[in-house]
Order: sequence, then structure tokens, then C-alpha cells
Amino acid sequence: MTQSPYDPARDGAQMSFDGRMSYGDYLSIDHILSSQHCLTTAHDEMLFIIQHQTSELWMKLALHEIDAARSRLGTGNAQEAFKMLARVSRIFEQLNNAWDVLRTMTPADYTTFREGLGQSSGFQSWQYRLIEFSVGNRNAAMLKPHAHRPDVSAVLLAELARPTLYDAALGHLSRIGLAVPEDVLSRDVSQTWVAHDGVRAVWETVYRDPAKHWQAYELAEKLVDFEDYFRRWRFNHVTTVERVIGFKRGTGGTSGVSYLRRMLEVRLFPELWDLRTTL
Repeated sequence: MTQSPYDPARDGAQMSFDGRMSYGDYLSIDHILSSQHCLTTAHDEMLFIIQHQTSELWMKLALHEIDAARSRLGTGNAQEAFKMLARVSRIFEQLNNAWDVLRTMTPADYTTFREGLGQSSGFQSWQYRLIEFSVGNRNAAMLKPHAHRPDVSAVLLAELARPTLYDAALGHLSRIGLAVPEDVLSRDVSQTWVAHDGVRAVWETVYRDPAKHWQAYELAEKLVDFEDYFRRWRFNHVTTVERVIGFKRGTGGTSGVSYLRRMLEVRLFPELWDLRTTL
């Protein structure tokens, strides 16, 4: 005898959503799934669009967590900040994994729709720029691609006026009794971070006696974890671009791979890397 099909309603599952909030309503699924507008008939354009749209969603979450971690450090709630920073690292792990999917697209696939991109380029991602600004790589020249969007420019300019995540971390070290130099604490936060011997000395103090400075030690490792994943993301970006377009110029006018390779040399928290040689 055949069993009758399972009916989830018997176990209490909600099955009627007339006038009630459903999964799709809560997540605005219809809006999300109707936001992929291919400009060509090329099969791989859908992959290209979805990969970049999902990356932007992960970046939105990364910004949410970075901002919260910075606020928590500013109010002395370091343990809460650690959880948020750990989450940011996992977010960048997801962003790294996304390159594996995009790398299934060959140069021949990409050429079928590249012309349709016009001058658009990931270089113009304002959320990516905001992440860089928020963690310390601040370059006012990078405001120019967003000058046509007063709303976005205002967000980026507001970020340049705030202490970075690294500034917040160093401020926290000072408040818990570590000798962070005064010129660091009062620096012009709109400028990109430049390696400072006094800051390296502070971090060395922490690493030479982790048991005594455990909270600062944990903070340091959370920052290193994040930069580690961030560097991998940049490296995977370079590798993917070279695999797909070689050394052609980017659609946005950059030198493509050459530009991306230069970005690999940028270090967000240089003292935390330098001390590994001097310990």
C-alpha cells in the first residue's frame, strides 16, 4: 500500500499567505530576481551580472560589520568588535570563493558581451571604495569616479572625516593603557595611513607578552585575519582578470592587470606585518 504524500500542514507549517508576510515578501525576492538586465544575448553575461551583484551584497554586509566593530572599539566593547571582525573575514572568504565561479568564464565567453559593458567597471564600485576608506586606505583621488553621484560622494566624504577602523583600534589600545604616540592619536584621519615606528613598538610590546596584553593581542590577530582575506581577494581578482582578458586595458580605462598588481602592494595595517620580522 502506497503512503499518501507528506503534507507539511499536518506538522503546523504555514501554507496560506493571503494577506500575510511570506519568505519572498520579507526578502524582496521578486525585486532582487528582476534586477538582472542583460544587454546582449551572450549566455555568460548572466553569470557576470550575478557575480558582481552578489559581491556588492556581501560588501554591504562587510560595511555594516566594519562600522559596528569600529563603534564598539570606540566605546570599549572590544569583545563585541572581535565577533564582528571575525565575521568580516568570513565575508571576504565568500567573496574569494565567488572568483572560482567567475573563472569558469573563458576569454572567448567574455568577448561575446564585453562591448556591452561600455565604460562600466568594478573599479567604480563605491562600496568597495568605502571599505578601503573605512579600514585606512584613503586616497581622495578615488572620489572622482563618483563625482556624478552627489549622494555617493557625500557618503565617501563623510567617511574620510571619520577615524578609520585602524584609528579606532589604536585609540582602544591607548585607552587600555598602551603607549600609542600622541601624534598618531591626533593625526589627520582623512589621510591614508603611513607606517609609524611608534605604533610598531606598541604592537611589539603586545606580541612579546600576549598573556599580559591578551585583549590587544586578540584585536591584532583579528585585524591580521581580515587583511589576510582581503589580500587574497585582491590576488584572486588579479588572477581572474589576467585569466579572462590578459593584459588588455580594463573597461573603465585602468591598465587592468598592471593596476591590480599595484594594489597588491598596499598594506592596511603595516606595523602588524612588520613586527613579524623584528620579533
